[in-house]
Amino acid sequence: MPGFVKKLVGAAVFLVVLYAVSALVGREGLFGFGLGAYESEVLMLVGINVILAVSLNLINGFTGQFSIGHAGFMAIGAYSSAYFTVYHGQNLEQALGGGAFAHALVFTVAILIGAVVAGGMGLLVGIPSLRLRGDYLAIVTLGFAEIIRIVILNLDVVGGATGFSVNVTYPVTFFWVGLFAAITIIVVRNVVKSDTGRALISIREDELAAEAMGVNTTRYKVLSFVISSAFAGVAGVLFGHFKRFLATPDFTFIKSFEVIIMIVLGGMGSITGAVLGAVVITILPELLRQLPSVGGFNFADLRLVIYAALLIVIMLTRPQGVLGEREIGFNWLRRAQKAPEGDRQVGDDTGVPIAQRAGDAEEVEKR
Repeated sequence: MPGFVKKLVGAAVFLVVLYAVSALVGREGLFGFGLGAYESEVLMLVGINVILAVSLNLINGFTGQFSIGHAGFMAIGAYSSAYFTVYHGQNLEQALGGGAFAHALVFTVAILIGAVVAGGMGLLVGIPSLRLRGDYLAIVTLGFAEIIRIVILNLDVVGGATGFSVNVTYPVTFFWVGLFAAITIIVVRNVVKSDTGRALISIREDELAAEAMGVNTTRYKVLSFVISSAFAGVAGVLFGHFKRFLATPDFTFIKSFEVIIMIVLGGMGSITGAVLGAVVITILPELLRQLPSVGGFNFADLRLVIYAALLIVIMLTRPQGVLGEREIGFNWLRRAQKAPEGDRQVGDDTGVPIAQRAGDAEEVEKR
Protein backbone atom coordinates (compact mmCIF):
# COMPACT_ATOMS: atom_id res chain seq x y z
CA MET A 1 0.00 0.00 0.00
CA PRO A 2 1.44 3.42 -0.95
CA GLY A 3 2.51 5.69 1.87
CA PHE A 4 -0.03 8.36 0.93
CA VAL A 5 -2.89 5.85 1.11
CA LYS A 6 -1.63 4.62 4.48
CA LYS A 7 -1.73 8.15 5.81
CA LEU A 8 -5.25 8.67 4.52
CA VAL A 9 -6.41 5.43 6.12
CA GLY A 10 -4.63 6.34 9.36
CA ALA A 11 -6.23 9.79 9.37
CA ALA A 12 -9.69 8.30 8.77
CA VAL A 13 -9.24 5.79 11.59
CA PHE A 14 -7.99 8.55 13.88
CA LEU A 15 -11.02 10.73 13.16
CA VAL A 16 -13.38 7.83 13.85
CA VAL A 17 -11.65 7.04 17.14
CA LEU A 18 -11.63 10.74 18.03
CA TYR A 19 -15.34 11.00 17.34
CA ALA A 20 -16.01 7.91 19.48
CA VAL A 21 -13.96 9.26 22.39
CA SER A 22 -15.69 12.63 22.04
CA ALA A 23 -19.05 10.90 22.26
CA LEU A 24 -17.85 8.84 25.21
CA VAL A 25 -17.01 11.95 27.24
CA GLY A 26 -20.16 13.77 26.14
CA ARG A 27 -23.44 13.92 28.01
CA GLU A 28 -25.20 11.44 25.72
CA GLY A 29 -22.40 8.88 25.91
CA LEU A 30 -21.55 6.21 23.35
CA PHE A 31 -23.98 3.28 23.04
CA GLY A 32 -25.15 3.85 26.57
CA PHE A 33 -21.63 4.14 28.02
CA GLY A 34 -19.90 7.33 29.03
CA LEU A 35 -17.49 8.96 31.42
CA GLY A 36 -18.55 11.15 34.31
CA ALA A 37 -18.24 14.92 34.23
CA TYR A 38 -15.11 14.86 36.40
CA GLU A 39 -13.26 12.30 34.27
CA SER A 40 -14.33 14.07 31.09
CA GLU A 41 -12.96 17.39 32.33
CA VAL A 42 -9.62 15.80 33.26
CA LEU A 43 -9.39 14.25 29.79
CA MET A 44 -10.12 17.61 28.16
CA LEU A 45 -7.40 19.27 30.24
CA VAL A 46 -4.98 16.52 29.24
CA GLY A 47 -5.53 17.34 25.56
CA ILE A 48 -5.09 21.08 26.13
CA ASN A 49 -1.91 20.51 28.12
CA VAL A 50 -0.56 18.28 25.34
CA ILE A 51 -0.84 21.25 22.95
CA LEU A 52 0.94 23.50 25.45
CA ALA A 53 3.73 21.04 26.22
CA VAL A 54 4.48 20.04 22.62
CA SER A 55 4.50 23.66 21.45
CA LEU A 56 6.77 24.83 24.28
CA ASN A 57 9.11 21.92 23.60
CA LEU A 58 9.81 23.44 20.18
CA ILE A 59 11.45 26.40 21.95
CA ASN A 60 12.91 24.88 25.08
CA GLY A 61 13.67 21.37 23.85
CA PHE A 62 14.62 21.68 20.19
CA THR A 63 15.88 25.27 19.96
CA GLY A 64 17.60 25.27 23.35
CA GLN A 65 16.08 28.53 24.58
CA PHE A 66 14.44 28.96 27.97
CA SER A 67 11.03 30.59 27.76
CA ILE A 68 8.78 30.73 30.82
CA GLY A 69 6.09 32.98 29.42
CA HIS A 70 3.86 30.39 27.73
CA ALA A 71 0.89 31.24 29.93
CA GLY A 72 0.94 34.77 28.54
CA PHE A 73 0.44 33.58 24.96
CA MET A 74 -2.23 31.18 26.16
CA ALA A 75 -4.04 34.13 27.78
CA ILE A 76 -3.79 36.18 24.58
CA GLY A 77 -5.36 33.40 22.53
CA ALA A 78 -8.08 32.81 25.11
CA TYR A 79 -9.15 36.42 25.55
CA SER A 80 -8.86 37.50 21.90
CA SER A 81 -10.98 34.58 20.70
CA ALA A 82 -13.46 35.02 23.54
CA TYR A 83 -13.88 38.69 22.61
CA PHE A 84 -14.72 37.62 19.06
CA THR A 85 -17.21 34.90 20.00
CA VAL A 86 -18.95 36.93 22.70
CA TYR A 87 -19.36 40.18 20.78
CA HIS A 88 -19.54 38.92 17.20
CA GLY A 89 -19.83 35.13 17.19
CA GLN A 90 -23.58 34.75 17.75
CA ASN A 91 -24.45 37.37 15.14
CA LEU A 92 -22.17 35.64 12.64
CA GLU A 93 -23.75 32.26 13.41
CA GLN A 94 -27.21 33.68 12.81
CA ALA A 95 -26.06 35.24 9.54
CA LEU A 96 -24.81 31.80 8.46
CA GLY A 97 -28.18 30.23 9.25
CA GLY A 98 -27.34 28.71 12.63
CA GLY A 99 -26.82 25.04 13.34
CA ALA A 100 -23.79 22.88 13.99
CA PHE A 101 -22.04 23.82 10.74
CA ALA A 102 -22.31 27.54 11.45
CA HIS A 103 -20.97 27.01 14.96
CA ALA A 104 -18.06 24.94 13.66
CA LEU A 105 -17.20 27.61 11.13
CA VAL A 106 -17.39 30.42 13.68
CA PHE A 107 -15.33 28.47 16.20
CA THR A 108 -12.72 27.71 13.54
CA VAL A 109 -12.46 31.45 12.90
CA ALA A 110 -12.10 32.01 16.66
CA ILE A 111 -9.25 29.49 16.79
CA LEU A 112 -7.53 31.20 13.87
CA ILE A 113 -7.92 34.57 15.58
CA GLY A 114 -6.41 33.24 18.80
CA ALA A 115 -3.51 31.62 16.94
CA VAL A 116 -2.78 34.68 14.77
CA VAL A 117 -2.95 37.18 17.64
CA ALA A 118 -0.79 35.01 19.91
CA GLY A 119 1.67 34.35 17.08
CA GLY A 120 1.80 38.05 16.28
CA MET A 121 2.59 38.87 19.89
CA GLY A 122 5.22 36.15 19.82
CA LEU A 123 6.80 37.88 16.83
CA LEU A 124 6.58 41.26 18.54
CA VAL A 125 8.26 39.94 21.69
CA GLY A 126 10.62 37.54 19.96
CA ILE A 127 12.39 39.96 17.63
CA PRO A 128 13.98 42.06 20.41
CA SER A 129 14.14 39.48 23.21
CA LEU A 130 15.52 36.44 21.36
CA ARG A 131 18.81 38.22 20.83
CA LEU A 132 19.25 37.41 24.51
CA ARG A 133 20.27 34.04 25.85
CA GLY A 134 19.83 31.89 28.92
CA ASP A 135 18.56 33.51 32.09
CA TYR A 136 18.09 36.89 30.43
CA LEU A 137 15.64 35.44 27.94
CA ALA A 138 13.77 33.66 30.73
CA ILE A 139 13.41 36.92 32.66
CA VAL A 140 12.11 38.75 29.58
CA THR A 141 9.52 36.10 28.74
CA LEU A 142 8.38 35.90 32.35
CA GLY A 143 8.03 39.67 32.47
CA PHE A 144 6.07 39.68 29.24
CA ALA A 145 3.61 37.10 30.55
CA GLU A 146 3.03 39.15 33.69
CA ILE A 147 2.58 42.34 31.66
CA ILE A 148 -0.09 40.63 29.54
CA ARG A 149 -1.88 39.38 32.63
CA ILE A 150 -1.89 42.83 34.26
CA VAL A 151 -3.09 44.50 31.06
CA ILE A 152 -5.98 42.03 30.76
CA LEU A 153 -6.74 42.56 34.43
CA ASN A 154 -7.44 46.23 33.67
CA LEU A 155 -9.46 45.76 30.47
CA ASP A 156 -13.15 46.07 31.29
CA VAL A 157 -14.12 45.01 27.77
CA VAL A 158 -13.04 41.45 28.65
CA GLY A 159 -14.24 41.48 32.24
CA GLY A 160 -11.18 42.88 33.96
CA ALA A 161 -10.70 41.64 37.50
CA THR A 162 -14.21 40.16 37.70
CA GLY A 163 -13.54 37.63 34.92
CA PHE A 164 -15.06 37.15 31.49
CA SER A 165 -18.03 34.89 30.84
CA VAL A 166 -17.71 33.14 27.48
CA ASN A 167 -21.22 32.50 26.18
CA VAL A 168 -21.12 30.04 23.29
CA THR A 169 -23.96 28.24 21.56
CA TYR A 170 -22.37 24.80 21.67
CA PRO A 171 -19.78 23.49 24.13
CA VAL A 172 -16.27 22.59 23.03
CA THR A 173 -16.04 18.82 22.68
CA PHE A 174 -13.08 16.52 22.93
CA PHE A 175 -13.14 16.23 19.14
CA TRP A 176 -11.80 19.78 18.84
CA VAL A 177 -9.21 19.29 21.57
CA GLY A 178 -7.97 15.96 20.23
CA LEU A 179 -7.90 17.24 16.65
CA PHE A 180 -5.74 20.25 17.45
CA ALA A 181 -3.53 18.20 19.76
CA ALA A 182 -2.82 15.91 16.79
CA ILE A 183 -2.28 18.90 14.48
CA THR A 184 0.20 20.37 16.97
CA ILE A 185 2.15 17.12 17.18
CA ILE A 186 2.26 16.68 13.39
CA VAL A 187 3.29 20.29 12.68
CA VAL A 188 6.02 20.34 15.33
CA ARG A 189 7.28 16.94 14.23
CA ASN A 190 7.50 18.01 10.57
CA VAL A 191 9.20 21.26 11.53
CA VAL A 192 11.80 19.40 13.57
CA LYS A 193 12.52 16.95 10.72
CA SER A 194 12.84 19.70 8.11
CA ASP A 195 15.81 21.91 7.24
CA THR A 196 14.41 24.45 9.69
CA GLY A 197 14.47 21.83 12.42
CA ARG A 198 18.09 21.00 11.74
CA ALA A 199 18.91 24.69 12.04
CA LEU A 200 17.04 24.84 15.36
CA ILE A 201 18.89 21.82 16.71
CA SER A 202 22.22 23.30 15.61
CA ILE A 203 21.35 26.43 17.62
CA ARG A 204 20.59 24.25 20.62
CA GLU A 205 23.84 22.34 20.37
CA ASP A 206 26.14 25.34 19.81
CA GLU A 207 24.75 28.72 18.82
CA LEU A 208 28.16 30.26 18.10
CA ALA A 209 29.09 27.39 15.81
CA ALA A 210 25.72 27.68 14.04
CA GLU A 211 26.32 31.38 13.45
CA ALA A 212 29.80 30.63 12.15
CA MET A 213 28.29 28.19 9.63
CA GLY A 214 25.96 30.89 8.32
CA VAL A 215 22.76 30.04 10.23
CA ASN A 216 20.67 33.14 10.94
CA THR A 217 20.12 32.21 14.58
CA THR A 218 17.85 35.14 15.45
CA ARG A 219 15.57 34.42 12.49
CA TYR A 220 15.18 30.75 13.36
CA LYS A 221 14.68 31.42 17.05
CA VAL A 222 11.97 33.96 16.28
CA LEU A 223 10.33 31.49 13.89
CA SER A 224 10.18 28.76 16.53
CA PHE A 225 8.93 31.31 19.05
CA VAL A 226 6.08 32.38 16.73
CA ILE A 227 5.01 28.81 15.96
CA SER A 228 5.07 27.89 19.63
CA SER A 229 3.16 31.04 20.62
CA ALA A 230 0.49 30.40 17.98
CA PHE A 231 -0.21 26.91 19.30
CA ALA A 232 -0.24 28.24 22.86
CA GLY A 233 -2.93 30.63 21.63
CA VAL A 234 -4.89 27.68 20.22
CA ALA A 235 -4.68 25.97 23.62
CA GLY A 236 -5.97 29.18 25.22
CA VAL A 237 -8.94 29.27 22.81
CA LEU A 238 -9.89 25.70 23.66
CA PHE A 239 -9.41 26.27 27.38
CA GLY A 240 -11.51 29.43 27.47
CA HIS A 241 -14.40 28.02 25.46
CA PHE A 242 -14.36 24.78 27.42
CA LYS A 243 -14.37 26.47 30.81
CA ARG A 244 -16.75 29.19 29.57
CA PHE A 245 -15.22 31.58 32.07
CA LEU A 246 -11.86 33.32 31.91
CA ALA A 247 -9.98 34.77 34.86
CA THR A 248 -6.41 36.04 35.02
CA PRO A 249 -5.40 33.70 37.91
CA ASP A 250 -5.57 30.86 35.37
CA PHE A 251 -2.65 32.39 33.46
CA THR A 252 -0.07 33.23 36.11
CA PHE A 253 3.60 32.22 35.93
CA ILE A 254 2.65 29.07 37.86
CA LYS A 255 0.92 27.79 34.71
CA SER A 256 4.09 28.45 32.71
CA PHE A 257 6.17 26.50 35.22
CA GLU A 258 3.65 23.67 35.10
CA VAL A 259 4.14 23.35 31.33
CA ILE A 260 7.92 23.46 31.78
CA ILE A 261 7.67 20.61 34.29
CA MET A 262 5.78 18.58 31.69
CA ILE A 263 8.53 18.80 29.07
CA VAL A 264 11.34 18.34 31.60
CA LEU A 265 9.62 15.25 33.00
CA GLY A 266 8.94 13.70 29.61
CA GLY A 267 12.25 14.68 28.05
CA MET A 268 13.55 17.87 26.50
CA GLY A 269 13.70 17.38 22.75
CA SER A 270 11.14 14.57 22.63
CA ILE A 271 7.64 15.16 21.30
CA THR A 272 6.27 11.92 22.72
CA GLY A 273 8.04 12.80 25.96
CA ALA A 274 6.15 16.10 26.07
CA VAL A 275 2.88 14.22 25.51
CA LEU A 276 3.76 11.78 28.28
CA GLY A 277 4.69 14.62 30.64
CA ALA A 278 1.41 16.42 29.92
CA VAL A 279 -0.59 13.28 30.68
CA VAL A 280 1.28 12.51 33.90
CA ILE A 281 1.32 16.06 35.28
CA THR A 282 -2.39 16.52 34.56
CA ILE A 283 -3.61 13.20 35.92
CA LEU A 284 -1.21 12.62 38.84
CA PRO A 285 -2.53 15.42 41.12
CA GLU A 286 -6.08 14.20 40.52
CA LEU A 287 -5.12 10.63 41.39
CA LEU A 288 -3.48 11.81 44.60
CA ARG A 289 -6.80 13.36 45.62
CA GLN A 290 -8.16 9.84 45.84
CA LEU A 291 -5.65 8.68 48.48
CA PRO A 292 -7.41 6.96 51.38
CA SER A 293 -7.53 7.88 55.03
CA VAL A 294 -5.61 5.59 57.40
CA GLY A 295 -6.08 5.78 61.15
CA GLY A 296 -7.97 9.03 60.89
CA PHE A 297 -5.20 10.66 58.83
CA ASN A 298 -6.12 11.75 55.32
CA PHE A 299 -3.17 11.20 52.97
CA ALA A 300 -4.94 13.27 50.33
CA ASP A 301 -4.07 16.34 52.41
CA LEU A 302 -0.42 15.68 51.59
CA ARG A 303 -1.03 15.26 47.86
CA LEU A 304 1.06 18.29 46.92
CA VAL A 305 3.95 17.11 49.09
CA ILE A 306 3.77 13.62 47.58
CA TYR A 307 3.47 15.13 44.11
CA ALA A 308 6.62 17.23 44.60
CA ALA A 309 8.51 14.30 46.12
CA LEU A 310 7.67 12.07 43.14
CA LEU A 311 8.91 14.73 40.73
CA ILE A 312 12.15 15.09 42.71
CA VAL A 313 12.71 11.34 42.65
CA ILE A 314 12.14 11.19 38.89
CA MET A 315 14.54 14.08 38.28
CA LEU A 316 17.21 12.46 40.45
CA THR A 317 16.90 9.08 38.74
CA ARG A 318 16.23 10.37 35.19
CA PRO A 319 17.61 13.93 34.91
CA GLN A 320 17.23 13.79 31.11
CA GLY A 321 13.54 13.00 31.45
CA VAL A 322 11.66 9.75 31.06
CA LEU A 323 12.28 9.50 27.31
CA GLY A 324 15.25 11.85 26.95
CA GLU A 325 15.41 12.70 23.23
CA ARG A 326 13.85 9.44 22.05
CA GLU A 327 10.57 9.24 20.17
CA ILE A 328 7.95 6.51 20.13
CA GLY A 329 5.85 5.53 17.13
CA PHE A 330 6.39 8.45 14.76
CA ASN A 331 7.37 6.53 11.62
CA TRP A 332 3.87 6.82 10.13
CA LEU A 333 4.16 10.61 10.26
CA ARG A 334 7.37 10.68 8.26
CA ARG A 335 7.06 12.38 4.90
CA ALA A 336 8.23 10.46 1.86
CA GLN A 337 11.65 11.75 0.89
CA LYS A 338 13.36 11.52 -2.46
CA ALA A 339 16.61 9.60 -2.42
CA PRO A 340 19.69 11.80 -2.92
CA GLU A 341 21.30 11.65 -6.36
CA GLY A 342 24.52 10.43 -4.78
CA ASP A 343 22.77 7.25 -3.60
CA ARG A 344 21.74 6.20 -7.13
CA GLN A 345 23.54 3.33 -8.79
CA VAL A 346 25.92 4.24 -11.60
CA GLY A 347 24.23 3.55 -14.93
CA ASP A 348 20.60 3.70 -15.98
CA ASP A 349 17.62 2.29 -14.12
CA THR A 350 18.25 -1.23 -15.42
CA GLY A 351 21.67 -1.27 -13.83
CA VAL A 352 23.65 -1.43 -17.13
CA PRO A 353 27.28 -0.38 -16.51
CA ILE A 354 28.53 2.72 -18.30
CA ALA A 355 31.30 0.77 -20.08
CA GLN A 356 28.80 -1.68 -21.56
CA ARG A 357 26.52 1.17 -22.65
CA ALA A 358 29.52 2.83 -24.39
CA GLY A 359 30.31 -0.43 -26.23
CA ASP A 360 26.72 -0.77 -27.42
CA ALA A 361 26.81 2.79 -28.69
CA GLU A 362 30.00 2.07 -30.71
CA GLU A 363 28.39 -0.97 -32.36
CA VAL A 364 25.38 1.10 -33.31
CA GLU A 365 27.67 3.66 -34.95
CA LYS A 366 29.49 0.91 -36.94
CA ARG A 367 26.18 -0.35 -38.28
